[in-house]
Amino acid sequence: MSIIEDKADEALGRRVRAEREGRGWSLAELAGRAGVSKAMLSKIERAEASPTAATLSRIATAYGLTMAALFEVAVGSSRLQRAKDQPVWRDPKAAYLRRQVFLHPANPLELVEVELPAGQEAGFPASAYHLIRQVVWVISGRLTLMEGAERHELAAGDRVELGPPSDIVFRNETAQPCRYLVAVVRR
Repeated sequence: MSIIEDKADEALGRRVRAEREGRGWSLAELAGRAGVSKAMLSKIERAEASPTAATLSRIATAYGLTMAALFEVAVGSSRLQRAKDQPVWRDPKAAYLRRQVFLHPANPLELVEVELPAGQEAGFPASAYHLIRQVVWVISGRLTLMEGAERHELAAGDRVELGPPSDIVFRNETAQPCRYLVAVVRR
């Protein structure tokens, strides 16, 4: 498993900058569109800060991308990707581990495996869900998913399809880690 941290923060910073410059946007314009401060964006682009999942989600949404697309690596000719080659990233705030199981530009499906440590949570704004549909399937442990005001309690084997865009919080209220798969379909 290759945890995306030091060198990947550099690659992520280059990707955020390239997307911004490719659109001809200033840092101020991206900051306004993403709801992230210019100072934080500058630190991300220079790999001086490791952004949280919520911050990355806001940046990706401003670009009209999914969060996974910010981690996108060159797609090889093989349809097989070994576990050791799947990009993995750890959120610096919630310490959750995110593995990009499947992503291909020609396929609207993305698969993401997440391990959420005990007592942690990760929240995403409704804007992150405009371009996608999601199904969450719990592999092990228990997950509380707050979809706006609606609360979903999920155990191993349970799944929930997310509805219209709303603020989402993935929460592990137990003393054990929780693993879940997120199936994303880009619209």
